[in-house]
Amino acid sequence: MSTQLRIRELRAERKSAGGDVSGRHVRAPWSLPLFASFVSFAFILVTLAPPYGSSAAFATVAARTIDSEDLQSLAVDGEYINSAARDSFGVTAPPPPPVAAAAAPAVGVPDPGTAQAIAWEMLQARGQGAEQFDCLVALWNRESHWNVYAMNSSSGAYGIPQALPGEKMASAGADWATNPATQITWGLGYIEGRYGTPCGAWEHSETIGWY
Repeated sequence: MSTQLRIRELRAERKSAGGDVSGRHVRAPWSLPLFASFVSFAFILVTLAPPYGSSAAFATVAARTIDSEDLQSLAVDGEYINSAARDSFGVTAPPPPPVAAAAAPAVGVPDPGTAQAIAWEMLQARGQGAEQFDCLVALWNRESHWNVYAMNSSSGAYGIPQALPGEKMASAGADWATNPATQITWGLGYIEGRYGTPCGAWEHSETIGWY
C-alpha cells in the first residue's frame, strides 16, 4: 500500500470519528490564560526588584551631597582664627617678643689718669655705679675706642662720644677738640637727655646700631 493511500484512509477514519482533518495546530484551551499569567508575574518582578548595585550607587550619591565647605573650614572665637583649606593651612599668630639687648661686659675700676678714669669719677658724682660705667665703656669703645681725636670719615662725627658735628661739644668747653674731660662732660649730658642712663644708650645701640 502506498503512503498517500494510507494517509487518505487515516483522514477518513478521523473524520468519521468527528476529528479535525484540516491539518492546523489546535491550541489547548488552558494554554493562553497560563501564558498571560506568567507574563504578568514576570513584569511585576522586574518592576519591584532593585537595580544591580543600587545600594553602592545610593551611598556614593549620598556621600557627594555632603557640603564640602562644612568640612574645609574651621573658625574659633577669640584672638586667633585658624582656617583649614583643602591644600593649605594657615595660622594668624602674634609677633614674637623683642629680644633684650645683651648686658655690657664688666670692666672694673679704670687706671688713674685715663679718659675712662675721668668718666668713672663723673658717673660716681651723678650717683651711678659700676653697672652704668660698664655700659658707658662698651658704648664708647664701639664709637671711638675712647680716642679724643677719633673722627668718622663718612659722617664727620668727632671725639670720644662721636658728637655730630663735633662743634656741638663747644657747649661744654672751648677746648672740646682736645680735652677728654670736656668731651666726656658733653657726652654724659647728651646720654642723660636722650636715653636717661649709659645702659639705656647701650641698649639702643645694641638694638639699632647707633645711639
